[in-house]
Amino acid sequence: MTDLAILLLRLGLGFMFMAHGMQKAFAFFGGPGISGFSQMLSGLGFSPAVFWAYLAAYTELVAGLFLVAGFLTRISACFLAILIVVATVKVHLAGGFFLSNGGFEYNLIILCALASLIILGAGKISLNRNL
Repeated sequence: MTDLAILLLRLGLGFMFMAHGMQKAFAFFGGPGISGFSQMLSGLGFSPAVFWAYLAAYTELVAGLFLVAGFLTRISACFLAILIVVATVKVHLAGGFFLSNGGFEYNLIILCALASLIILGAGKISLNRNL
């Protein structure tokens, strides 16, 4: 049952990150696309903003895909955890804890789920069981 639980965790997180990556990279699902996302990052002080926009968008997209597949799971979860920590510090921390105030509670849950995958790995139902 543990491997099934890990699979469900990987699928949920992976599809969520892929969707967010597609919003940022390709303006799918009502997202801003690279141009809009880089403008937002520029406003947060990231420079060069276009570089960071591509890096964040494609990290979400590729690492999310890898989580779904169970390929390089721990490494992918580490990259996504770094991304979530940066988003928390730069955007959500000022809003306090609660999501309704723009806070970091949602980011905390995502970070905990990613930490679980870093600890547990991909499980047996995956392309790569050991990474």
